[in-house]
Amino acid sequence: MVKITFITNDNEKVTLEAESGSVMELAVNNNIQGIDGDCGGVCSCATCHVHVDPLFFDKIGEATEIEKDMLELDDNVNEYSRLSCQLQITDDLDGVVLTVAK
Repeated sequence: MVKITFITNDNEKVTLEAESGSVMELAVNNNIQGIDGDCGGVCSCATCHVHVDPLFFDKIGEATEIEKDMLELDDNVNEYSRLSCQLQITDDLDGVVLTVAK
């Protein structure tokens, strides 16, 4: 099982375990505040925007061009921004900390 920690806008830390799927699905299925996934995971909104802890960013890697285009529409983008719908749960994500973007 992969453990993923979310930090909500209220600074609540929630650690969840999963084996597969997307990080957005994990968050939505567990009612993580601030992650809505309005588009269902097809990279056409930014309601699943997270900031990846810099210690883990190299494991996750850069966003695709389509994802970067979508992130440009969000005011809270930084160099560690990713859309959680584009993050597939793999062993590389074990222990990752994601802060929900405002």
